[in-house]
Amino acid sequence: MAKVMISLPDDLLAQVDAVAAQRGLTRSALIRECVDAAFDERTASLAARMRALNAEVSRGHGGDVVADLKASRATLDR
Repeated sequence: MAKVMISLPDDLLAQVDAVAAQRGLTRSALIRECVDAAFDERTASLAARMRALNAEVSRGHGGDVVADLKASRATLDR
């Protein structure tokens, strides 16, 4: 496992330490959990947006595209 250094404001580090102690974790373990949860949440949010967009697209525009296309071609042929 790689080691990294990060800089945190003192008040945030105090919160990290307090929550880590409360949960019986190290700083590193708590920060790993938080980053992992944030990535999972982002992935779930993006997937939900994609499902919503897909549902919107699959509904179509509510018309008969083929009939509209044929009608527009018929007016051009005149």
